[in-house]
Amino acid sequence: MRDLKNLFGGGGSLKQFGILGALVVIILIFQIWTGGKTLQPGNIINIVQQYSYILILAIGMVMVIIAGHIDLSVGSVAAFTGIIVALAMKDWNFPWWAAIILGLVVGALIGTWHGFWVAYIGVPAFIVTLAGMLIWRGGNQLIGDSATVPVEAGFQVIGKGYLPEVGPNFGVNNLTMLLGFLVVLVLIGLEVRGRRTRKVMGAAADPVWLSVLRVVILGGVVLVAAYLFATGRVGTSFPVSGIILAALVIGYSFLTNNTIIGRHIYAVGGNKHAAELSGVNSKRVNFFVMMNMSVLAALAGMIFVARSQASGPFDGVGWELDAIAAVFIGGAAVSGGIGTVAGSIIGGLVMAVLSNGLALKGIQSDLVQIIKGLVLLIAVGVDVYNKTQGRPSIIGLMTNRNKSGAAPTNDSTSNEVTPGGGTPDTVVPGDLRK
Repeated sequence: MRDLKNLFGGGGSLKQFGILGALVVIILIFQIWTGGKTLQPGNIINIVQQYSYILILAIGMVMVIIAGHIDLSVGSVAAFTGIIVALAMKDWNFPWWAAIILGLVVGALIGTWHGFWVAYIGVPAFIVTLAGMLIWRGGNQLIGDSATVPVEAGFQVIGKGYLPEVGPNFGVNNLTMLLGFLVVLVLIGLEVRGRRTRKVMGAAADPVWLSVLRVVILGGVVLVAAYLFATGRVGTSFPVSGIILAALVIGYSFLTNNTIIGRHIYAVGGNKHAAELSGVNSKRVNFFVMMNMSVLAALAGMIFVARSQASGPFDGVGWELDAIAAVFIGGAAVSGGIGTVAGSIIGGLVMAVLSNGLALKGIQSDLVQIIKGLVLLIAVGVDVYNKTQGRPSIIGLMTNRNKSGAAPTNDSTSNEVTPGGGTPDTVVPGDLRK
C-alpha cells in the first residue's frame, strides 16, 4: 500500500490528485446522467474542438498568474486579431498561411505594448489589460465595422480540421491510432529514463512492478481515448486544434519546468524582491509573460474564427473569465508563485466537461453560468479553508512536488522556490543562475 501511494506522484497523499479526481468523477456522473452520450466519440471530439481555444488561453494565463499578474484583455485581443486575419484574406488577398503569420505578429505587437507598460512603466497589469480589453474590443468593431467577415476554407483547417484518412480501412482513423501508440511509447521511454536518472542520482527507485502498472494504466487511458477519437463519424478523427493544443502543452510544460526563464517566472511570482537580489531580471520576466499571453490569445482567436468560419464583433466575450477560472481550479495561487500548465489544462477540462454535460441535458445557459461560478468558488474556497485550518491543501499538495519525485509536503517553513509550488519566500541564488 505504501508503494501504491507512489503510483502517480511520488509518495504523497492521494489528495494531490483532487482536481484530476474531480474531473474523472464529473465525467462518470455525466456519462450516467446523459445515458452514455458524454463519452461518445462525436461528443469527445466536439469537446476538444469547442474548448481548445480556452485551454490555449489557460496555458498563457497560468504563466501570467504565476508571475503575480492578471490579464483581462485576452478575449478582446483574440477578437481583434481574428478580424484583422479575416480581412487580410478577404480584402488584402493574403494566403491563409500568411494570414496566420500576420495574426501571430499582431499578437506579439499587442503583447509588446502590454509588456512595456507593465514591465518598464510599472502600471499594474490589471489596469493595463483592462484598458487593453476596451481598446482592442473597440478596434475589432471599428476595423470590422461591427460586421461578420468569412474566412477561406484553407484557414478553417486549424479550427475544424482533422487528421486525414491514410492507409487501409480498419474501421478506425489510422493516424489517430498511430498517434496513440506513439504517446504510449513516449510514456514507456519517460518511465525508463526516470528510473535510470534516479539510479544515477542514488535515489530510491519504485519497484519494477509499480512502474509497469503505472505505464499500463496511463497507456490504457491513452489508447482508449485514441480509439474514441478514431471511431467517430466518417471524416472525423483527432482534431487539428487538439494537436496544436497538445504541442503547446508539451512545449510550455518544458519551458516552465526545465528552463531558466521558467525558474525566473516562479521566482518573481513568489518573491519579486528576493528574486531581483539573486540576479533575476524581473522586468524581462514580466515583459515576457505579458507578450506571450497576447501571442497565445491571437492563436486562440484564429482557431475560434477558423472553427466558426467567420470573424464577428462578439468573438472573445468572456474568454478571459473562463481562462482565469481554469487556472485557479487547476491549482494556481492568487498571490502568484504557484501553478502548473498541466493543472490549468485539467482545470479547463473540468469546466469544459461540466459545460458540455449540462448542455447535453438541456440545462439553460444562465443556470450553467451559476453552476460554473459555484464550482470555481468551492474549488478554491475549500483549499483556502484547509490551509487556514492547518489541514493538507489539495492545491498545495498538487503543486509542491519537486523534480526528484519526493513526497509533497505541507510544511509552511519551506522557503525554497521550486517550479510549481512551495512557499517562495526566499530565492536560492544558485538555482536561479543555472
